[in-house]
Amino acid sequence: MSAIVNLRIFRYFQQFVSLRPISNYPTSFNKNAEIQNVEGEDDFRALDLRLSKSNNMRGNRRKTTYKKPPVHPPRTNKMPVDQDWPSVWPVARSFHPASVPLPLHQGWVEPGVTPPGKFANAELMKIPNFLHLTPPAIQRQCEALKKFCTEWPKELDTDEKIDHHFPIEIITSDYLHSSPTIRDARARIVTLQVKLSSLHLNSHAKDKLLRLVKERYDPSTDILTIVSERCPLRKQNVDYAMYLLNVLVSESWKTEPWENEKCEADMEKYVWEGSQSQRTVLQLLKQMPDREKASDLPEVIEQYSKSVAQFHNEGLIRIEQ
Repeated sequence: MSAIVNLRIFRYFQQFVSLRPISNYPTSFNKNAEIQNVEGEDDFRALDLRLSKSNNMRGNRRKTTYKKPPVHPPRTNKMPVDQDWPSVWPVARSFHPASVPLPLHQGWVEPGVTPPGKFANAELMKIPNFLHLTPPAIQRQCEALKKFCTEWPKELDTDEKIDHHFPIEIITSDYLHSSPTIRDARARIVTLQVKLSSLHLNSHAKDKLLRLVKERYDPSTDILTIVSERCPLRKQNVDYAMYLLNVLVSESWKTEPWENEKCEADMEKYVWEGSQSQRTVLQLLKQMPDREKASDLPEVIEQYSKSVAQFHNEGLIRIEQ
């Protein structure tokens, strides 16, 4: 009974309002094909989910054309020859091919083939570059740092004066690389160099010092080298190297009781003064009756002492004519 009443109400309102039936999905994309005259029908149409040309959403979409933005020429084409390069590349940064007016090539290829250029080259972007440390940029930075520096003393105008007043030379190294940390373990290594003649040691102290340092002394340059790297910081290694030098010098001046027992064979270097060869020559001179008449005798003895010392120390004899 209720169904009959509802159908009568629907037909009553249909006289005043023009109703459209629900068509296949989707109806809004093709109106002319979907609108149909369904007068006289009492039931709604079934929903058809099968894709067809009439109800295909993707096929009925409005096709739009994508326009690529224009690609501008590289910046290097507009760079003048006399440009201010420190203003173009002021700080350290990754390589940018459009900002560097250089025909760079990098990358491994087969022999006989040109390596890849600078555009779209990942190898050039991997390594750190020093394009910001050009001579004009360095000169400009040095001019800015001059006000924080002191002038070099005018009295130290030669290397001899510098070595006389500053005999100790400390050598350190700084490292710059691309990594998550700026610290390098090799930067802590300190090398201390000093000339042995600037220590003003006597024969005993010099002999003992050479025995303590062993291969750290270079006789050709007369330089003693001490390398310190056991401490974690550079400042600590500098202090430790200075401490080692002070200990070596102080120990070399000490004379232990057992050192008085050292004979000629224990000497590191043959010395003519006080040797058995010198005592033998003096005994021969005492037996010569006319030694006062020989005017060239001192020169002969001096030449003989040099030859003997050279033979024991170097293994050869140079005869001067």
